[in-house]
Amino acid sequence: MEATLKRLVLPVVLAGALAAGGCSNMSLTEQRVLSGGAIGATAGAVTTVITGGCVSCGAAIGGVVGAGAGYVYDRMTKD
Repeated sequence: MEATLKRLVLPVVLAGALAAGGCSNMSLTEQRVLSGGAIGATAGAVTTVITGGCVSCGAAIGGVVGAGAGYVYDRMTKD
């Protein structure tokens, strides 16, 4: 399990850096949806690694839920 976590660290860090660098021309809503999706995908992948489930399924579900949460948060802060 520790080897699997070590293999996940570099891609997650690189994806985070790429996402942060690509946000310069995005609206605040787009930034929040993207960051919510990235955080959700990471949390979903790590959770399924720990529990022994399907990592790609956990990342996909976490990404969708995170993006939705980012959108809802943006709408709530604008009202």
